[in-house]
Amino acid sequence: MPYIDYYQILGLDKKASEADIKKAYRKLARKYHPDLNPNDKEAEQKFKEINEANEVLSDPEKRKKYDQYGKDWQHAEEFEKARQSRSQSTDWGGGYSGGGDFSDFFESMFGSGFGSNGPRGRSVKYRGQDFNAELRLDLLDAYRTHPRTLTVNGKNIRITIPAGIENGQTIKIAGYGGEGLNGGPHGDLYLTFLINEHPRFRRVGNDLYTTLELDLYTAVLGGDLTLETLDGKVKLPVKPETQNGTRIRLKGKGFPIYKQEGQFGDLYVTYELRIPTNLTEKQKELFTELSKL
Repeated sequence: MPYIDYYQILGLDKKASEADIKKAYRKLARKYHPDLNPNDKEAEQKFKEINEANEVLSDPEKRKKYDQYGKDWQHAEEFEKARQSRSQSTDWGGGYSGGGDFSDFFESMFGSGFGSNGPRGRSVKYRGQDFNAELRLDLLDAYRTHPRTLTVNGKNIRITIPAGIENGQTIKIAGYGGEGLNGGPHGDLYLTFLINEHPRFRRVGNDLYTTLELDLYTAVLGGDLTLETLDGKVKLPVKPETQNGTRIRLKGKGFPIYKQEGQFGDLYVTYELRIPTNLTEKQKELFTELSKL
């Protein structure tokens, strides 16, 4: 099993600080991002390695285990249990100092048969590493339940994204992480959603907020306005003498509530009064007359 040097992938040494790791990751992630390197398999693979390295080295606990046990840091606890069990019946000393492949070291300590037959002849299986990935959506994508196909480590994963998913929300996709060792189960994939801002609607929880331009004549005399929502057009009746900054609530016209079919938040609309410009002389005379009444 080849040893993967996460420090080398990020162009760092083991003395790198958290800030160094973050800076190196951002620089390389931008360089090799799939959006900037379409149809470039080499860049895609490099991007995956960069994310894997960052996931481990940016987490102090994971980094500590990696520094000690190498790429198979995720099996550190199993190794310690096996080592303790072995030490009870075999007189050996010393410890693993890192700098090599953990699987090779494990075999050297317990023999080539240990991978399939551990202490007392039991099978030793190790669960695969969990993966983390991000998926960026537009607000309208998060508004509707829809299928999406992802490619993670060369595997196509077809998922259904429920309406109402929130920015920063993480879901677990079982069995789509790293491969297990010695026939152990795969790890899981943790997918975090990043939702882009919308040019007209601001989401707060399950509610939506927007502004709507209101002309002077409708504000004074009343009338109807049409609002384009995420779910189609809505006609709004405007009361006479409506003031600038008036906010109305449209119940149930907000964002769908996650995994609650048919349930929605509210939509809040704030009127922004538009003062007429480029008035004709006649219009100015009429406003002058009104001002004298």
